[in-house]
Parts: sequence; C-alpha cells; structure tokens
Amino acid sequence: MRLNHLNLCVGDLAEAKELFQNLFDFELEQQKGDAMLVMNDRCGFTLVLSNPKAFGGEAPVYPEGYHVGFIVDTPEEVDRFCDRLTDARMHDGTRPRNVRGGYSLYFTALGGILFEVTCFERKQVTAK
Repeated sequence: MRLNHLNLCVGDLAEAKELFQNLFDFELEQQKGDAMLVMNDRCGFTLVLSNPKAFGGEAPVYPEGYHVGFIVDTPEEVDRFCDRLTDARMHDGTRPRNVRGGYSLYFTALGGILFEVTCFERKQVTAK
C-alpha cells in the first residue's frame, strides 16, 4: 500500500497553486473555480488543494509541528531549492542544516504551513 493522494486545505488557492507549480514542479490537472484544484507531481502522487472558505468555512489553522515534506536525492538539491526560495523572495535566510540524519531546509508558506525539503544521505554534510 502506498499513499497516492492528499487533500490540503489552504486559505488562498491561487497562492498555493503558484507555490506547488513554481517551486515543487507540480502540474495542474483540474480547477473548480475558487474551491478546489487537483495537481500531480508526474510521479504518481495527486495533490488536491481545497479552500474551505469557498464552502462557507474558515481558513485552516494547522497545529504546531504540522508540516509537508519533500525528500530529494542529494544535498545539492536541497541547496538549489534554497536558492529557488531566495529567487522567489520566499526565503527568510535560514540555511539548510543537519537534522535527524538528514540535510534539511524548513520554511513556512501558505499562511503558516511548515515545509521541509530533506536529503537522507548517510554522510552528514557541512551547511553553506
């Protein structure tokens, strides 16, 4: 069994679409107005982004520690992603670091959701 899709509630659908397209290379499959959109990562994972405000609800507030994680193959990919964040003016200056056996970058977006980009190589790397 493998996890193949997830519905993530966001307060701003346009911002979420831009983030997942431009930073994480997701592809838009379908959009239903301001309520929901469906994206894929071209590797078999489907991400549904929904806006509870479109159904009369409120913007979500996720608990501390909640996060969305991406695993990459090399520490250089983590560093390149950090550079992409800087280019997109979304970077707070925090550099990747060694955390729990991985080389990781953390940042917040979409109203406070924590994102992680990590490489789990066996050797620890020296942060830039």
